[in-house]
Amino acid sequence: MKLTSKRILMGNEAIAFGAMKAGVQITSGYPGTPSTEVMETIISHAKKYGIYAEWATNEKVALETAVGAAYSGANTMVTMKQVGLNVASDPLMSLSYIGIKGSLVILVSDDPGPHSSQTEQDTRSFGHFANIPVLDPSTPQEAYDMTKLAFKLSHEMEIPVILRTTTRLSHGCADVMIEDIDPVSRNIEGFVKDPRWIIFPELTAQRHPWLEELQIRLSDRFSEYFTESSFNLISKGSSKIGIVASGVSYLYAKEATKDSSATFSLFKIGTVYPFPEKAALDFLTHIKDLIVIEELDPYLEEQFLQLIGKHHLDTNVHGKKNGHFSISGEYNVDVVIDGINSSLKTINTDISVLHHSSPVVDKEKIPSLPVRPPTLCAGCMHRTVFYAFKKVAGKLKTEKINTIFSGDIGCYSLGNAKPLNMVDTCLCMGAGISIAAGLSHTHHYQEDKKAKQVAFIGDSTFFHSGVAAVISAVYNNADITIAVLDNRTTAMTGHQPHPGIGLTATGVSTKIIDIAEVLKSCGVDLVETIDVNDLGECIDTAKRAMDFEGPSAVVFKGKCVGITKGAGQYVIDENKCTRCRVCVTQLGCPAIFSPSNKPPVIQDNCTGCSLCAQICPSDAIVLKEDLQ
Repeated sequence: MKLTSKRILMGNEAIAFGAMKAGVQITSGYPGTPSTEVMETIISHAKKYGIYAEWATNEKVALETAVGAAYSGANTMVTMKQVGLNVASDPLMSLSYIGIKGSLVILVSDDPGPHSSQTEQDTRSFGHFANIPVLDPSTPQEAYDMTKLAFKLSHEMEIPVILRTTTRLSHGCADVMIEDIDPVSRNIEGFVKDPRWIIFPELTAQRHPWLEELQIRLSDRFSEYFTESSFNLISKGSSKIGIVASGVSYLYAKEATKDSSATFSLFKIGTVYPFPEKAALDFLTHIKDLIVIEELDPYLEEQFLQLIGKHHLDTNVHGKKNGHFSISGEYNVDVVIDGINSSLKTINTDISVLHHSSPVVDKEKIPSLPVRPPTLCAGCMHRTVFYAFKKVAGKLKTEKINTIFSGDIGCYSLGNAKPLNMVDTCLCMGAGISIAAGLSHTHHYQEDKKAKQVAFIGDSTFFHSGVAAVISAVYNNADITIAVLDNRTTAMTGHQPHPGIGLTATGVSTKIIDIAEVLKSCGVDLVETIDVNDLGECIDTAKRAMDFEGPSAVVFKGKCVGITKGAGQYVIDENKCTRCRVCVTQLGCPAIFSPSNKPPVIQDNCTGCSLCAQICPSDAIVLKEDLQ
């Protein structure tokens, strides 16, 4: 008997429960907001249900690990954010030709806004490009149900399936009806040798027609879902004006038109790729004007424009391409209402959508919210490293040697903020080392301009995509200094473990991969390891590394204050303070507050790192217990 219960779940949690209900056996991923909680939820239940779960070194490795398991007939899942899909794209593009034997669901979380990403890319377009089916749920309940559907489709069609979410769905909460979960089956067929698993050009040529034919079959299947499920929905209104939406944009459209829902015909698509052409064509037969509401790419808009042109239909499309909706950024109900009304102005109709009533407020009297830029935590070890290199760079500048600091993705990218100003480039995971190497080779063309290259990279990012960059830099004799900021965690995404910690995702003890030893094995001649607590030693070590000709590296070891707080708090001894404000103007620590014409104040969020005490020229910063 199937038992169900109602729980308040985040969208990501609902996906995890859907995967576990579908019988997922092997899971792998790399943490990245807004996707991380899917794996974390599965990890927390892995032992109970017998699921194997791991954090891989990067998304490419995570996907390839799941592929190996799927080749053996296992039910597998991979999790990542949209930029992680770029890393995983190499195996994914080939995998669509080969297919799989068990099931493989790829959870990809997009980040319209973006809130915490380098890009606003749209995974629906990526799925179209790769010929991989894409499901786009709009609520946590749909996320749960469509995850189960994704596993079913993947197993039946022998192809990976992408489950695409956005930040608001991933992190939004709602009541979700879930079913009881059974321990996973241990019945996996195992790998069977077959030439189909080896992607030679001849096999690709044979499989490509199959792959294209599969898109047509899936399109027809997804058209059938308009009568078989709630994922795809048609609601016919009294006018010839239609609204198309997918994902969380459907909720915005539903809310925007709640007072006039009978007027518009609504076409909701959860199975966005392959495009359900037959259902869409049937919908268009009684639509004169079509308003398309979707975040990021005009994916659905383009599909409808092609369909209208293909069948010579007399239907006008209103969306991003004619300026009614923004082509970038995150939507909300007000944005959607404005877009609908903009579209309606070009239609010969008296219909309009009103903003929902709210108390009359004089917007001019509302005070502006304070600007709160992201910053390194109080006591963050990265601040000490940045300050040390800034001191060395300052001395080099007197010798007319410029220092360029190449950053990377992680907490330490916040080193670009004032007053540190210590990140000059930041592109993607692992790129800091490669960019520094590229910059170093330009000195052949700029003999009159001397420069030193420093690349900052975190410990988890080093394992993710830094090692290959180090090898290339050594092989090509790049004159760079690599600063590995090792706080023994994947801090920015929620403190997940990595190969340098000695614990797996499920807490099992494992080998510690020593970053310094890896650097040495890659051929870096000068490798030093130092604790960040002593600023003087950090400065001296940074100088030695920057003075070295050729690739050099320093592994700066410390603790993430998000996990481990320091011992004691520091305060200002007002009798010694000269109001020089060095602690304020040079560090940018959020624990130090500077009232005008008064000594600075160290607040309760001080974690006792001692950096401010070490730079104070008058020894006015002391431990609280020493002042009493």
